[in-house]
Amino acid sequence: MDRTLHQPLSGNDMPRFGGIATMMRLPHVDDATGLDACFVGIPLDIGTGNRSGTRFGARQIRTESVLIRPYNMATRAAPFDSLSVADVGDIPTNPYDLKDSVRIIETVYADLLGKGVRPLGMGGDHTLVLPVLRAIHGRHGKVALIHVDAHADVNDTMSGETIAHGTPIRRAVEEGLVDPGRSVQIGLRGTGYAADDFDWPRRQGFRVVPAEDCWYRSLGPLMEEVRKRVGTAPVYMTFDIDSLDPGFAPGTGTPEPGGLLPQQALEIIRGCRGLDLVGADLVEVSPPYDPSGNTALTAANFLFEMLCVLPGVHYRD
Repeated sequence: MDRTLHQPLSGNDMPRFGGIATMMRLPHVDDATGLDACFVGIPLDIGTGNRSGTRFGARQIRTESVLIRPYNMATRAAPFDSLSVADVGDIPTNPYDLKDSVRIIETVYADLLGKGVRPLGMGGDHTLVLPVLRAIHGRHGKVALIHVDAHADVNDTMSGETIAHGTPIRRAVEEGLVDPGRSVQIGLRGTGYAADDFDWPRRQGFRVVPAEDCWYRSLGPLMEEVRKRVGTAPVYMTFDIDSLDPGFAPGTGTPEPGGLLPQQALEIIRGCRGLDLVGADLVEVSPPYDPSGNTALTAANFLFEMLCVLPGVHYRD
């Protein structure tokens, strides 16, 4: 079956302030058949406990993505010469029912994965990773998890609810969706409800890397360790934009000071090259808290970097 290698619309062919807003101005397709990878929006914020607004995250990420060009000049990755990629639009979440939204997200992802696509999700509050991992498990079985976040997201309940943006990693472990012995959490920090809040994932077998362990250093050596830990297992990356220090990414619902630098985030993502990355997401972008658009622009660049490390991407000499 012939593949169409879609190219982003050039700023020389259409001004960057013109045209339809898709991720990197790629074609929008309704059917992912024949694609190797896709960008998919997940507009959701009814799983949040405080500041809402992430329902607008995917739309703003697409808007800011017009600044990204198709070649990665640092790594020499040429994803659009290697893979068939398109924007498949947004998942039609239910704005009045979180549990129904979880069901819808899992259903849509199961369909995408059934077509052999590696999805790159744009969100949206972090509740979404639970249905995504359920669908991933249905396709790939138990996966390794690279979780970049200020928060461990291992609460048992939030206001009595077992599904919310602070509970998905705990649910994923309990449901056997991820392999903790091959998984890592990077960037955790801030305050908690109990002294051992970050110890629960450690007890399950996660490698937990607090933000303080990342200060003033390159994360290249850490990613060497992560690659060895993951090995040949299928791996999923979920990246919460609040892992960054809020000085760089204020447009998020639960900012915590003392976070990662953008350069360190790039080291983490680029450090996934060579792994069997079966999908990834970038979540918790809340445009109302950053009118400049810089948080969404950073998120768009990180999503491009995730595309660049998918299996099958060619690198220029």
